[in-house]
Amino acid sequence: MTTTTVPASGTVNRIAGFGFGAVFLLVGVIGFAITTETPFTATHGKMLLFFELNPTHDLVHAGVGIALAGAAGIGAGWAKAANTLIGGVYLLVGLAGFFLLHAPVNLLAVNHPDNVLHVLAGALLVGVGVVRLPRPSEDRDDVEEAAEPDA
Repeated sequence: MTTTTVPASGTVNRIAGFGFGAVFLLVGVIGFAITTETPFTATHGKMLLFFELNPTHDLVHAGVGIALAGAAGIGAGWAKAANTLIGGVYLLVGLAGFFLLHAPVNLLAVNHPDNVLHVLAGALLVGVGVVRLPRPSEDRDDVEEAAEPDA
């Protein structure tokens, strides 16, 4: 019997978790730097490029970044679960955000570009989380196979 060995460290879910996690964490940290004088739940915040931020929004970004990167660091199964769950929440928040523009309950100070980005990021994370992608060894004919020793 032959088996194929593939390292789990390079799974798509772990790569996506580390990548999205790093970006969300960076945006959260940068956001805190530019929203120092902004009330924590201001419905209109400071602009980062064309995205509106307040400290609550920054805290969410930093927390999501830590959660995604942390899950990716634990393992592929955790990364898949985190990508799917957080992606689903981002997808719902992005869609709900279109109805919260200019509303007094817009506690994250989201604007139209935020909502579009949240929907896209959520859809990508959910897509990576739920689609079964072949492991690198399943698509290649030149994979080195390790034979099990005879008993």
